[in-house]
Amino acid sequence: MPDLSGIVKAYDIRGVVGDQLDAALVRDFGAAFALLIKPEAPAVVIGHDMRDSSPGLAEAFADGVTSQGLDVVSIGLASTDQLYFASGSLNLPGAMFTASHNPAKYNGIKMCRAGASPVGQDTGLAEIRDTVEQGVPAFDGQRGTVSERDVLGDYAAYLRNLVDLSGSRPLKIVVDAGNGMGGHTVPTVFEGLPIEIVPMYFELDGTFPNHEANPLDPANIVDLQAKVREVGADAGLAFDGDADRCFVVDERGEPVSPSAITALVAVRELAKEPGGTIIHNLITSKGVPEIVSEHGGNPVRTRVGHSFIKAEMARTGAIFGGEHSAHYYFRDFWRADTGMLAALHVLAALGEQNGPLSALTQDFSRYAASGEINSTVSDQVARMIAVKDAYADKPGVEIDELDGLTVQLPGGAWFNLRPSNTEPLLRLNVEAADRAAVEALTAEVLAIVRA
Repeated sequence: MPDLSGIVKAYDIRGVVGDQLDAALVRDFGAAFALLIKPEAPAVVIGHDMRDSSPGLAEAFADGVTSQGLDVVSIGLASTDQLYFASGSLNLPGAMFTASHNPAKYNGIKMCRAGASPVGQDTGLAEIRDTVEQGVPAFDGQRGTVSERDVLGDYAAYLRNLVDLSGSRPLKIVVDAGNGMGGHTVPTVFEGLPIEIVPMYFELDGTFPNHEANPLDPANIVDLQAKVREVGADAGLAFDGDADRCFVVDERGEPVSPSAITALVAVRELAKEPGGTIIHNLITSKGVPEIVSEHGGNPVRTRVGHSFIKAEMARTGAIFGGEHSAHYYFRDFWRADTGMLAALHVLAALGEQNGPLSALTQDFSRYAASGEINSTVSDQVARMIAVKDAYADKPGVEIDELDGLTVQLPGGAWFNLRPSNTEPLLRLNVEAADRAAVEALTAEVLAIVRA
């Protein structure tokens, strides 16, 4: 039996095309997915990004699905949140071919049940892996059919219906699509809005010739920052490769933290639904639950990862959720993540008043943060224990282990140390009142981690 544990991840399938992932294997994944969801749905909706390998792999997956008697609705080129829209609006399970911001040699499959409900290790992905490893059983009934459907216009209209920009003042916005799927979706979503788009790298190119399509790496937003300042834009937006994440810079070209965006969007959603629940993961700024509470909302803290966010949203009926990684989840978008909808909220908030984005977001940026710092370690458990022991007996310290190790210090500073599930790494996030305090606490913790 093949061992697929190296490419079947916690939330998706991802590997090097031609080495770990080829058409024959992807066909088997399609057939196994069809077997999983056959009792629930008559068809599967499939979309793909702009990578050279994506159309062929999507076609192979469709062949596997139809070989088990289910139909396929192909939406062609799509962002991941456009695929979620199709899954939600058509009430069909879906599969998206993308490796997000990974280099060109990679590809992958993100799958969901009808209504964009995620398929992860605990919700079907392990079962799909087992079926493929053991050999997909043949189906002797009638094959399914493949039809094509363009949902881009419907997706754009749906988003614009959720955020009213009709009263916005004119805005000039630089958008860096990173040669990814934002170049496909942005022109249609923003058509007819009082927003002048200054496009950067809108040409779909899965080799990412200009920079890696990962806006959380500061090196990848340098061009955007320079262009915002050069043209005197009101803001800049950067999308990742499959355009489900969106990163924001203000009129000065300065990054706006995803925690500040989470707080801003939360306040707007709470204005529509007072008293609503807002989800935040445990390494977003503590300013997020503070601001949510101040606006009458109910903040709920979760582990890091979209499966945990979506599960808590379903359990609590939350209206919105945000992560430090610029993933934003909306109940009105089938609890799925869409950076595009978050971007529209930011622009609507900006356009409703006359001040600059830096002044608007200042109210939502209360603390200094380190960002995620990775350390390669030989023994994750031993280093975690060493850090815990160093702080456990200090007066006024509170420790919890919801996800890794979170240490709250007297005076408000805190840090979280989490092990990577796939690499010998520990990931550190620190927050404190100011930059000097962040740097001091970061150095203190890293001295133990890297001892």
